[in-house]
Amino acid sequence: MINLDDANSIKKLDPSDMLGLVEGLPEQFEEGRKIVSNFDIYPACIGNIKPDKIVVTGLGGSAIGGDLLRTYLLGDLNIPVVVNRHYNLPAFVGKNTLLLAVSYSGNTEETLSAYKDGKSKGAKIVGLTSGGKMNELCKADGVSVLIIPGGLPPRASTGLQFSGIVGILEKLGLIKDRSGEFKEMVEVLKSIRSELNRQVPLDKNPAKKMAVQLQGKIPVIYASQDLTDVVALRWKDQFNENSKSFGIFNVFPELNHNEIVGWEKPAEILKNFVVIYIRDKGENPQVKKRFEITEGLIKDIAFSVEHVWSKGESFLARIFSAIYIGDFVSVYLALLNGVDPTPVKRIEELKKQLVG
Repeated sequence: MINLDDANSIKKLDPSDMLGLVEGLPEQFEEGRKIVSNFDIYPACIGNIKPDKIVVTGLGGSAIGGDLLRTYLLGDLNIPVVVNRHYNLPAFVGKNTLLLAVSYSGNTEETLSAYKDGKSKGAKIVGLTSGGKMNELCKADGVSVLIIPGGLPPRASTGLQFSGIVGILEKLGLIKDRSGEFKEMVEVLKSIRSELNRQVPLDKNPAKKMAVQLQGKIPVIYASQDLTDVVALRWKDQFNENSKSFGIFNVFPELNHNEIVGWEKPAEILKNFVVIYIRDKGENPQVKKRFEITEGLIKDIAFSVEHVWSKGESFLARIFSAIYIGDFVSVYLALLNGVDPTPVKRIEELKKQLVG
């Protein structure tokens, strides 16, 4: 088993330095805020209308920003934010819809298709990409497009993408300036980094410890609906792509109406489940009780139940603090699994076969 405290071993297994990308997330947010501050949206492509809905269309690492936006603004924005992960857009998309077409690579076929569908429906579109066909389409159509630095795995560009889409809404006057919240969030992330980075030895590093506990086990991430649900999804996705590991996620209170009953069979599989609770001080009191009661019902069936608490004051800081912890855990687990966290070979093979 790899020594997580040995820099040479880490470098050998992580030649593209995914761990370095994780460690650099706070600065990526700062860079993203600077980029979007200099972005001008063409008045002609938006018009004077105030949208009655926002649709973020994207896939994978380019869709998680939309999920984060929806959760982040749920208590502040009086119009819905919908995330679309498909070739086509819902029938309700029309001339009063703000469509944010997000493709980090610029070549995601589902997003390009949804962009064209949005054009045909008369939606007000703003693009976000590092280049590719998305940039070409936007320029040809006279659509404003925010260009962010390329060359990263999409899942490692969350700071750039999320800063971008929030900045677009600020520019359009749909939300108030969020600079103060971003500043606090970055400071919280830097504090977490000081506790979880590669230089902190295993015996003092909670992320390394959790990765050791997860080796050979199946993570089951439970969170609270409309609060930390997007965090649980991100943890699951990062286990999939970075750790090359299967993962499960669900949310309270819904899981208490179905999944809780499944904690019976097959017992020999369930004993290898490590349940990770994503906790936050903003939990509904009844949801808090559900976390506690459910733990009592499953703790003797699962391998263990772990609690991860968000940090910070603002909701933005709390969301990303919990995400950041999971990003570290997923890369350390990849190293323990003896795999390079960066390549996503099955995704690339699937894309090749789709083209063929």
